[in-house]
Amino acid sequence: MTETNSTPESVEAIAESSVEATPETVEAAPKSFADFGVRQDIVDALAAEGITSPFPIQAMTLPVALTGQDIIGQAKTGTGKTLGFGIPVIQRVVGRDDDGWGKLAHAGAPQALIVVPTRELAVQVGSDLATAAKTRNARVLTIYGGRAYEPQIEALEKGAEIIVGTPGRLIDLNRQHHLDLSQVKAVVLDEADEMLDLGFLPDVEKILSTVPKVRHTMLFSATMPGPVVAMARRYMSKPMHIRAAAPDEGTTKADIRQVIYRTHHLDKDEVVSRILQAEGRGKTIIFTRTKRTAAKVADELTNRGFAAAPLHGDLGQGAREQALRAFRNNKVDVLVATDVAARGIDVDDVTHVINYQCPEDEKTFLHRTGRTGRAGNKGTAVTFVDWDDVPRWRLIDKALELGVQEPQETYSSSAHLYTDLNIPEGTKGRLPKDKRTHAGLGAEKLEDLGGPDKSGRQPSGRSDAGQGRNRRGGSGSERDSEDSRGGSGRNRRRSNNRGGQGRSGEGRRGEGRRDQDGRRGDSNGSNQAQRDGRPHDHERKTENREATSASAAENSTTAPRDRSAEGAARRRRRRRRTTNGEVQSQEG
Repeated sequence: MTETNSTPESVEAIAESSVEATPETVEAAPKSFADFGVRQDIVDALAAEGITSPFPIQAMTLPVALTGQDIIGQAKTGTGKTLGFGIPVIQRVVGRDDDGWGKLAHAGAPQALIVVPTRELAVQVGSDLATAAKTRNARVLTIYGGRAYEPQIEALEKGAEIIVGTPGRLIDLNRQHHLDLSQVKAVVLDEADEMLDLGFLPDVEKILSTVPKVRHTMLFSATMPGPVVAMARRYMSKPMHIRAAAPDEGTTKADIRQVIYRTHHLDKDEVVSRILQAEGRGKTIIFTRTKRTAAKVADELTNRGFAAAPLHGDLGQGAREQALRAFRNNKVDVLVATDVAARGIDVDDVTHVINYQCPEDEKTFLHRTGRTGRAGNKGTAVTFVDWDDVPRWRLIDKALELGVQEPQETYSSSAHLYTDLNIPEGTKGRLPKDKRTHAGLGAEKLEDLGGPDKSGRQPSGRSDAGQGRNRRGGSGSERDSEDSRGGSGRNRRRSNNRGGQGRSGEGRRGEGRRDQDGRRGDSNGSNQAQRDGRPHDHERKTENREATSASAAENSTTAPRDRSAEGAARRRRRRRRTTNGEVQSQEG
């Protein structure tokens, strides 16, 4: 494969051909997966889950992917692209029941690798592929940071045909020689534009350099920024560009009703509490820009009687998975999430999305609102715009052509709020007790994953645990979890010294060590003091503190005089200090 560093202007510059999936082309496509030549055991596994007809992106991808041609798939989130690349991957690998199993060079080594940007997306993709492969006897293993290394290493030793993982943990295990990528014959890069946003493209290229050059490569992305196209040019061979289009392409999805309000930040909780009591409201995701806001809003809604759970980067992996399970299992029906943590959430029955804080740009707006109106369902997206965010909102509105340059000023008492969102008249800001039917977050078990959530220790290699460097919002930083346990070891040692548990000034040797105030001593000053026959500065400070403590003890009516050897030594040092002081005064 020829590699080049030149960057094409568009994906069409590197694609051998381009196909666009429109309602007309999909109408003529086969109506079942079996019509595409998909193995019957895979068709049966999908049918058992109620999946019988392909979505547009699947109908256009399967005929090409099943032949082994490289693909660049461009589709919005929620369009069903997972099975578009998952079915060809499952069909391509050799399972333990297949005739070719005994002919494999390394039976049990991974044959397919799927790289995703976030932990939540890894879990979702792994679950979808495991469902489709359950009658195929092809093992799917999900690898990502936040969990202990040992179970993942043991699973790799047992063998897995398909690996789904985040870049950081994949690189870690490969460097430690636990993950063998030498037998990989199919590679999928899912949500490549998100990996670009998170700074993962260098890691992805590092992974691609370790797999065989002769392979089947598929890249999927909602948008095609220049760096993603450049990577496709370097690592793909004559790919076909498949684009799932729709009548509302380039704007928001037609199945989502957009409601934009200009609200005051002090009234947002009241407005949200009323929206959550709208008739027909099901599962709801509330998006915030910061982790602190997500935690605050979740706590506030819980206090008001709603079954809410936070999802943000400051939570350990166990707590994040607990929140997602509780949301999917309907134990909580409100998920308060940040943008980074919410990437990869794939729940079809979300009826409402609330943008508690205005999105940063139109791409974030589409990502947030795309959590509802999925799989043919209808959805409602409500966006709050603060007064300070009006200029930002106007840019978003102009880019998406929503036609709402001036959002309507809205308060919790506004009459149009109730009529717009079908909220019963007289609804208050607290959920009545007779309507609190969900078990709540506490009803979902919090797993002990044995990883950084418990100890915070990072074995070796990267410290991002598959979630990127510290600059990416903290969602994957295991160093952050270490700092949150009360500070670094240096700070703990300082606190011990302040409490009188450190070594005394007399017991210290050498230069550059910290005194009990946490400041470095002046080595030149110490040497000069030695030549003058005077005690070191840090020794005098130590003795002064000890003398003060001793005087307080002697003057106290309750504390007896310390007659131990240590007390005698302290009194001798005090007398010596007094003598030295008199000598210095005379010299002065």
